[in-house]
Amino acid sequence: MRHPAATAATVSLGLLAAVGVPGTALASAGGGVFDPRPGSAGIGDRLYPTLGNGGYDAQHYDLDVKYLTGEPSSGIDGSVTMKARATQDLSRFDLDFSGDSVGAVTVNGRKAGFRRDGEDLVITPAKALHRGATFTVTVSHFTATPTEPIPGELLSAVFFITPDGSATSGQPNAMHAVYPSNDHPRDKASFTISMNVPKNETAVANGVLQHKKTRGDRTTWTYEQRQPMATELTQLAAGQFTVIDQGKVNGVPVRDVVPTRLVDEYKSRLAVSRKQIAWMEKRVTKYPFDLYGSLVVDTQLGFALETQTLSLYDTPWWDYPEYVWDPVMNHELAHQWFGDDVAPWEWSDVWLNEGHATWYEQLYAFDQPGYTVGTFDDSMKAEYADANIQRAENGPVAQPRSGDVYDVFNSNVYGGGALVLYALRQKIGTQKFVALERAWVTKYSGKSASTADFIALASKVSGHDQSAFLKDWLYGTTVPPMPGHPDWTATDPGSASAQRSAPSLAPLVKRDARI
Repeated sequence: MRHPAATAATVSLGLLAAVGVPGTALASAGGGVFDPRPGSAGIGDRLYPTLGNGGYDAQHYDLDVKYLTGEPSSGIDGSVTMKARATQDLSRFDLDFSGDSVGAVTVNGRKAGFRRDGEDLVITPAKALHRGATFTVTVSHFTATPTEPIPGELLSAVFFITPDGSATSGQPNAMHAVYPSNDHPRDKASFTISMNVPKNETAVANGVLQHKKTRGDRTTWTYEQRQPMATELTQLAAGQFTVIDQGKVNGVPVRDVVPTRLVDEYKSRLAVSRKQIAWMEKRVTKYPFDLYGSLVVDTQLGFALETQTLSLYDTPWWDYPEYVWDPVMNHELAHQWFGDDVAPWEWSDVWLNEGHATWYEQLYAFDQPGYTVGTFDDSMKAEYADANIQRAENGPVAQPRSGDVYDVFNSNVYGGGALVLYALRQKIGTQKFVALERAWVTKYSGKSASTADFIALASKVSGHDQSAFLKDWLYGTTVPPMPGHPDWTATDPGSASAQRSAPSLAPLVKRDARI
C-alpha cells in the first residue's frame, strides 16, 4: 500500500532536530516553541490507514524520468523534487514509495538521511523544519520497472507493458510504485513532468506539452499540469505512440494518443469526445483543465481510467457496441470534474466520483438516439429494485467494506451512487439539483472534498437541511423510499427469488470496470 537525549546548550538546533526525539521543545528564532516531531506515516484514510503522509502539504512536483531503453519493458531512472509546506514542526517525514530503489535524498539542497520502511521512504533532514516553512525534498535516481498486466485481474499492474510501450494506472493506492510522492488525493499538487526517451519514441504525460528537445539519440518531452492533480491520476506513457490533434472544443484542445499502427482505426472513434465535452459543459460548468483526450493501449486491462486530462482505455473496450463504449467515454470525461478536479477527501468518498460519473454516463446514453430502451426513470427504477441486494453484498453506498480494490470499486458506488443523486433530485427538484452540481464543482475546484461537504452544500443550495435524508441514502443498510415514486419496491436480498433487476447498461459492462 502507499502510504504509510541531547541537552547541552552548545548543541545546535539542527543536530537536535536530526535526532528527531519526540517532545524536544526549543525556543524558535521567531518566537514561540519549536517542537519537531515525526510526521505521521499515513494521512488518516479509513480504507488505507498507511497511505499518504502527515506533517506537510505538497504543492508542486518536478518529476523527471529517463526510460533506459526503447523496449516496452524498459525500466525508468528518475528524480523527483517535491515543493511542500510543513504543517507542523518536522523532525522527519515520509514519502510513499514501493519502487525498486533510491539513490539519494536531499532536503533544501542538503543531504538527508533516509531508509525504506515497507512502502514508505522515511526521510530525516539535516535540519528540522519549522511549521509553516516551505521546503523542497529531492529523491534522486529512484528506479521502477513495468510489468505485464494480468488479464481479468483488476489493476494488476500499475506501471504496465504493452506491445507498443508502457503506461501507468495508479488508482487508487499504487502510483508510489512508480515514483516517490504523498500518494493520497487529499494532497493534490501541480506537476512538471519531463520524460527522456529514445528520439524515435513519443512520451506523453498529463497536461500541456511545453517543449520537446532532442540531443543526440535522446528526446526530452516536458509537460505542465498547472491545475492541482492527485498523484493517483498521473499518466506516463512512452513508446511507439502517435498524438492526434482533434482540434478545439470551446477553446479546449483535444489530443488523443494511440499506438502508431492503430491510428486509422481509432482516430474517428475517439473524436466523439468533442461532442461529449460540449454536452458536459452545458450540464455542469466549463471543462476544468487546459486540454483533454484519450490514451488507447493495446492490451487487456479490464477497465477504463480517468487519468487527468488523458483518460486511459484498453483496446477491448471497442469490442463492445458503440452504445456501450460511447457512454463509457462520457463516464471518464465526467470524472475530469467529479473525481479529478474535485478529488475525494478519502477513499470512502469514492461514490462522489463514481456515482456522478455513472449519472452523467446514463444521462448521456439516454440522450443518444438508439442507445437505450425505456427511459432514464426506468433505469433508476431497476437500480432501485436492486438496491437492497447491492447493500447486502457491498455495504452502504458511502462506506465500502475494505481497501481491496473490488470492495472500493464495488457496483454499489456506481449504480447506487447514481441512485442517491436521483433521489436527491427528486427531493429538491431539478433546478436546485443542477445548481448544486454546478456549485459543487465550482466551490471545490482544484480541491479535495468529502461526503460531509456534499451534504452541507446540498443543504445550503436547497435551502433545507438534507443531512438526515442523505445519510439514510448513503449509510443505510436498506434503501429508503424513493421521493415521488411510492410504488417503487426493492427486492428483499433474503428472499429465495431474489434476482438482479439490472439497469439497461449493466448487462453489457461490468460496473467495476468503469473506474
